[in-house]
Amino acid sequence: MAVAELEVSETLVRKERSLFQESMIRLVRNKVAVVSLIFIIVLVLTAIFANFIAPFDFASQDLLQNNAVPKWMLFILPEGAENYAKFTEKFPLGADHLGRDLLSRTLYGARVSLSFAFVASGVSLIIGTIYGMISGYAGGRVDNIMMRIVDFLYAFPFLVVVILLQTYFKALERRGGGGFLFDLNEQMGGMFFLFIAIGLIDWIGMARIARGSVLQYKRMEFVEAAHAVGASGTRIMVKHLLPNLLGPLVVAESLNIPGYIFTESFLSFIGLGVNAPTPSWGIMISEAIQGLRSFPNQVLVPAIALSLTTLAFNFLGDGMRDALDPRLKQ
Repeated sequence: MAVAELEVSETLVRKERSLFQESMIRLVRNKVAVVSLIFIIVLVLTAIFANFIAPFDFASQDLLQNNAVPKWMLFILPEGAENYAKFTEKFPLGADHLGRDLLSRTLYGARVSLSFAFVASGVSLIIGTIYGMISGYAGGRVDNIMMRIVDFLYAFPFLVVVILLQTYFKALERRGGGGFLFDLNEQMGGMFFLFIAIGLIDWIGMARIARGSVLQYKRMEFVEAAHAVGASGTRIMVKHLLPNLLGPLVVAESLNIPGYIFTESFLSFIGLGVNAPTPSWGIMISEAIQGLRSFPNQVLVPAIALSLTTLAFNFLGDGMRDALDPRLKQ
């Protein structure tokens, strides 16, 4: 009898937990996702307070220390490097070809990658959610026209369009286009036009997900009940549909963040990203690739930072998806 009462008591306690609480419990049990979350939080704080953490300014140069490496990194260099390398105690991870501290530039580079990732994902989430909800809820001819626009945009290769837009913006900038937007882009180190290039096209995938979810929910009882009491379409979408869509959409967008980071790094690598001397992991890799055989540490430092960051976001996104999946509820 006591055992049965204990089981009933435990069942009642479990039922008192909300869906969000159950999801958080499953997320905490995923150790890889928790470690990834801690890493991302530390990285974000590092990017915010880079001015205080970085030992040097990202643009400061010491030409006498160009390509210098600390002695503890000698094992990374090729055999015989002790005959040509400059050893330094000033820079913990060495210096690049212009005598700039690799550690400081890597810390400042986190600002660029994280800013791009969060802004691009935020723009994609907002535009895609609004567009997809309107399309799915309106239905009929409106839905058909809006989805044909999405299909038309899908016909263009995403990366090629972004490269063309960035090339166009860079050409205007070199001509001295002037104006408020160009001044703002210069103040942001070239990131503003990157945000525009990504925001113009990368929302289409999120719009399709939002539309599909709205089509699933809009015929359910709680939506029909809202219709019956005279709620407007806008109120139904904001108060009833959006709360049910937001969780899966945020998880889906979080899985896209590594792609945004790689896109920014690739654009910076080919010279279409942020403007020099603004540090970016892509720019650092691009500048160091010429001396890869002699000074591989200049490539490894930003490459490791880039790899760890994208892996952390991937693991966290997978953990969030598993935690919010109701089919995994015990």
